[in-house]
Amino acid sequence: MKQVSYPREKMKVLLLENVSPRAVELFKSAGYYNVQQFKGALSEAALKEQLVDTHILGIRSKTKLTKAMLEAAPMLLAIGCFCIGTDQVDKDAARDLGIAVFNAPFSNTRSVAELVLGAMLMLIRRVPDKNKAAHEGFWQKDSEGCRELRGKVLGIIGYGNIGAQVSVLAEALGLKVIFYDPQVKLPLGNAQAKPSIEQVLQEADIVSLHIPGGKATRNLFDEALLAKCKPGALFINYSRGEVVDYAALAAALESGRLGGVAADVFPMEPEHNGASFQTPLQGLPNVLLTPHIGGATEEAQLAIGMDVSSRLLAFIECGNSQGSHTIPELNLSMQEGAYRLLHIHQNKPGVLSAVNSIMSTQGINILGQYLKTNEQTGFVVLDVDQPPTTALLEQIRALPATIRLRTVF
Repeated sequence: MKQVSYPREKMKVLLLENVSPRAVELFKSAGYYNVQQFKGALSEAALKEQLVDTHILGIRSKTKLTKAMLEAAPMLLAIGCFCIGTDQVDKDAARDLGIAVFNAPFSNTRSVAELVLGAMLMLIRRVPDKNKAAHEGFWQKDSEGCRELRGKVLGIIGYGNIGAQVSVLAEALGLKVIFYDPQVKLPLGNAQAKPSIEQVLQEADIVSLHIPGGKATRNLFDEALLAKCKPGALFINYSRGEVVDYAALAAALESGRLGGVAADVFPMEPEHNGASFQTPLQGLPNVLLTPHIGGATEEAQLAIGMDVSSRLLAFIECGNSQGSHTIPELNLSMQEGAYRLLHIHQNKPGVLSAVNSIMSTQGINILGQYLKTNEQTGFVVLDVDQPPTTALLEQIRALPATIRLRTVF
């Protein structure tokens, strides 16, 4: 592969929150030797300081990238979220600044799905209570309130990558699966779609949430919605902490409306291991609490490290934006004997014509041109027959719609 326009060894890669060592290996093997790592998330002030000269940023779920934070990173080309979600990034701001945002939507799906199945088994047999009693020296052998999974109804809220896999695994254990998703989804196996969340809650013996965060879902499961759960139902949230009112959830458990709760995510989570942590669910019967470990398996972290790093490298070195949440997606191959420019711009009429006119006046022949747009942004990749001059680059940058221009090779 040809050298990128900016020397690899001078490009700063910043990896936070104990990103997989595999990511570090991939960057260094590609020639990016300036890789800086931090085990945890950084404070706002420390992160701003680091971002001043960062070209590629890797984070997990703790680091919050606001508009102000992104505006403090003038050299930032791409962000890799080494996790399933991208809620921690202001994607509108990243889009407006021409910063590509990638994640790993599939790499830890199996890990989360397996933990959900484990939580179901533990709750339906009331293992949290019996485990606690055994640790405290009490022999609590009884079958009261303990049931089998076989024949029960699992209600999945959100039938995406994880929800669908939970569905398949659950059927193998003899569960009947129903689900609700605001988008039309193809049911897998014998799963049945339901027209509303309320109908799922009324029928399900076990409810498992797999929905995204954001304003639309914040505290979606409040006192009123939880009251619609089937009496004695088990409730599992391994999606996003802010989608549930945990005080209302604790009240539903204490009143007997719910028979057990498993939670792996919380509205407010500690920034580092060993920090204090509080939730209204602590100390309540048949509750299983875990510290956001749904995707925390060695297999998942290795896969995420490879997946996100590969996407970042493909964008930086080739202009391949496939999988980006902020830049229109183009899947490109290398072109021998060409020089490649990436132009990210506001999606306005006449931009491509203006770029081509500048190329023509400079006597540059276009060997290949690739364009993809969305409502706000246009992304054009130009393969030309000669090295772009400073004058050419300055003219394209001066176009009113230009967001970012970069020479790739």
